Amino acid sequence: MAGSGFPGAAGPSAHPATPNAAAAPADPAIRLATAIRIVLLGVTAIIQPGLGLAPLLRHHPAYQPPVVADLAYGVLAGVTALCALWVLRRKPIPAAVAAGGAFVVLLASSAATAALPPDSFFREPHWSFGLVGWHLLVLLADRPPALLTALAAHTAASVTQFLLGGTPTRTELGDAAIVLFGVTVFQLAIAGLIRLLDRRAGEAAAAAAERERLATRAALAAQAGRDLRTGFAEQLGATLPLLAGLADGTVDPRTPDARARCALAAAQLRRLFAENDDVPDPLVHEVTACLDVAERRGVAVTLAVSGDVVEVPAEARRELTGTVLTALAAARTRARVSVLRTPELVRVAVVADGRAEPERQSRMEAQWRPE
Repeated sequence: MAGSGFPGAAGPSAHPATPNAAAAPADPAIRLATAIRIVLLGVTAIIQPGLGLAPLLRHHPAYQPPVVADLAYGVLAGVTALCALWVLRRKPIPAAVAAGGAFVVLLASSAATAALPPDSFFREPHWSFGLVGWHLLVLLADRPPALLTALAAHTAASVTQFLLGGTPTRTELGDAAIVLFGVTVFQLAIAGLIRLLDRRAGEAAAAAAERERLATRAALAAQAGRDLRTGFAEQLGATLPLLAGLADGTVDPRTPDARARCALAAAQLRRLFAENDDVPDPLVHEVTACLDVAERRGVAVTLAVSGDVVEVPAEARRELTGTVLTALAAARTRARVSVLRTPELVRVAVVADGRAEPERQSRMEAQWRPE
């Protein structure tokens, strides 16, 4: 009876470094999508004082009451500053901030519109109409459906307030139509451009992930090939003396010892092939490969497996199956192999009848414990 045990072993040699998915944002399309959001923030920050503050100050006494227009302007400026906390760091605006900011912006727009002087809709005093759309673009650029809904709500609310303010003249209707068309079409075009860039950025990220996956597969295949060549070299190095002995007649293939050595060499080569198979349970697959060679010699082998699959490194599997190989090579007519797997222990044991003393049985066992 013989036994062996060994601690958890490291797996095969480390694989070559592969591209990291974090490098994907370096793609030009993704960089452009990030840059366009910073540009939107900058445009909004410039337009608000440039095209909003001057009309507000110039027509300030005419607003009813003026403090409402002042508060609306301050709220819009605050939303721009809040968005800058994420946009300038190239991070997406959180959903709660985007939703809350859009609601506040629409509310400020309605308040500023309600404070307009008579006959001022869609004219210079109505500075909030064109400005609010830019705030919505900054807030909802990452959410096209919500952006379109918010822009539609903003336009609908402004038109409704315009119509409820009194019966508009033909001139007022014409001015309103021109402003509505110019502002909304331009802002919708910007939204479409953002959507296109988002799609291109998504495609670029998917392509980068696919490139990484292919590079990883190529690296794994190359490493597997190197491991296989190394294994063959080691195995052939151990087998060459046997082959040389058979060739020059110093080893008699009719003797039990020579047949046992040949059986062991064949089983080792068969296991080496099995190590590189892509299977869900590598350990049992390699043990079964060892059994196949013994069964071809006429040994009746039974296999019992208990426990769920445990990930065992290749080096540790080689040690475990080495016990099976040694025991089965010495078996004469029958053998029983058992594989026990728990999260704390993996054990492989073989009970077989010996060649020298057929009436007796030998038992060999190997264990591996995960680190």
